[in-house]
Amino acid sequence: MAFSKTFPRKVMENAPPVWEEIRLSDEEEQQVEEECRRANFQLLDECLEEAKSLGIKHRINTDENQVSLAIALFEKRASHVVFWKESKTKEKFDKQYK
Repeated sequence: MAFSKTFPRKVMENAPPVWEEIRLSDEEEQQVEEECRRANFQLLDECLEEAKSLGIKHRINTDENQVSLAIALFEKRASHVVFWKESKTKEKFDKQYK
């Protein structure tokens, strides 16, 4: 099932906006998911390295603490697939209507 999102588009100055639905093709959706996966993999790798440094700095350098710190960092930073798909649909909307 293709991802879709609606965006408001002004047609006339004083008129209410017209809502346009933008859909991602299956290929676009798969591409966004793959980009998100790669970015999240890299982000988790960075979080693990930073967690190791923090563990050493604060003398809590155990594997368990490193994993907990890395997960906390990742959850704070990681973008969700839906956000990436929404960004892609907004990009398509902007190209189509601007």
